[in-house]
Parts: sequence; C-alpha cells; structure tokens
Amino acid sequence: MGMEILHYKNADIHFSSHGKGRVVVLLHGFLENLTMWDDIIPELASKYRVIAIDLLGHGKTENIGYIHSMEDQALMVKAVLDSLNLYRYVMIGHSMGGYVGLAFSQLFLSNVKGLCLMNSTPLTDSPEKKINRDRAIEAVKQNHKTFVRMSVPNLFASYNLIKYKDEVSVVVEQALQMQAQGIIASLEGMKLRKNQVLALKKLSVPTQIIIGQNDGAIDIESTLQSVENTSTEIVIFPDGHMSHIENKSALTETLQLFIRKCYR
Repeated sequence: MGMEILHYKNADIHFSSHGKGRVVVLLHGFLENLTMWDDIIPELASKYRVIAIDLLGHGKTENIGYIHSMEDQALMVKAVLDSLNLYRYVMIGHSMGGYVGLAFSQLFLSNVKGLCLMNSTPLTDSPEKKINRDRAIEAVKQNHKTFVRMSVPNLFASYNLIKYKDEVSVVVEQALQMQAQGIIASLEGMKLRKNQVLALKKLSVPTQIIIGQNDGAIDIESTLQSVENTSTEIVIFPDGHMSHIENKSALTETLQLFIRKCYR
C-alpha cells in the first residue's frame, strides 16, 4: 500500500493505493496532483480501497504526447485499474479530473458504480473559453512559471486568498514542478473535449455535481441548466473552485454520503 508505479506507453504513471474493500478512484484537476487528496484519503480509506492517480503530465507521471485528450487520460486510468485487477469503482474527479471521469464512463460504462464531478461540468468549452485556452497555451510557451503563479490564485474565491495563503502556496509550488509540455498537453486536451451532457444523463448509476458558488473557473449557471430535470444530485458550497481546501469538512462528508449511495 502507498505509492506505486505502472509503466505505460513508455511513461511512468504514479498512483497510490490505500485501504481495502470497495473501490473509490480519485482524479485530480489541472495543475494538481494526487497529493490534493491527502486530507481526504484517510477518511475514505477507513472504509474503502482508495486509488489516487497522477494524470498524464501531472505530479510524477510523465507525458505521452503533445495533446493529452480526456480519452487518453481515461485509457491510462483504466490501465492502472486493470493492473490492480479492479473492475468496479466509484469515480470522483476534481475539475479536469471530472472531464476524465466523464470520458472514462463513456468508454467503460459497465465499470463505473458512480461518478462525482467535483467543481466540474459536463459541458464543453464555450467559444470564448477555447480562445482563453489558446491564450493560456501561448502564455505557457512564453513562461510556464508565470502562468502557474497567475492561474492558481484564481481558483480560490478572492476573499479566501488570505485565509488559505499557505495552501495556495503549496498548490503553486507543486504546479511549478510541472513541465511546460504537460501543461500545454492538458490545455489542448480540455479545449478539444466533447459535450458530455447526454453521456451523463445516460448513466444509470448515481451521479453528482459539486459546485462552488464563487467558482470563476466553471460556468455555474449553464452547468446547473444542463442537468435540470435529471437524476444528477447537485451540491452547492459557498466558496470557489477548490472545495477540497475551501470547504474541506463539508466536502468530505458529502463524498462519504455519495459513495455510500453508490454502493447501496
């Protein structure tokens, strides 16, 4: 138990495994890595087997291409889970991790027991957001460290930046260790991702979307509209995009309830 490595497509994929029993898979977001779950894993691992994975180009996992599509990420996640002989799991994805979870559930529907999109959306990028992704790619090519230092604070509700200044610094420091290529590959992959609203509606397992009321990274209104009159459960927290920091105890409780529902 602890950190493990899988060799996949000439790249080392890093992941962790804790606890035993029914399986929960944790997928971090853009510019993050599996350590974002450090405070949540012990809570979940007392009841479940918890697998957290460094996505392509993030954390200690290497790049495999110029573009990492959400499907590329999902295929890698499947390879990790297959290598552990795990075939049924609840997936929880933060932000980009939610996009990967959606791609995964489209490719491997029968493996998914439940899907939580945490500070994430089933919608594709708006035309405006696609332009912003291209601008971000240019900024990364100019100086990826400046891009990281400017991007990370925007993920928090502005009024939380002082309250969580130590946590903001940790997220920045970790993101600064990424290669520019890993950042670009994910920006390209997110820009290309498909609209998954129909895919989400078709899932017959429990689904949940967690929203931060002051999340500037997600189009909250459109996301809520996209799942109106569906069985997807909506949970709204008062803060920003980083619910695992800004709303940690409420989030942990919400995730535990959701997992229990999936394995009922």
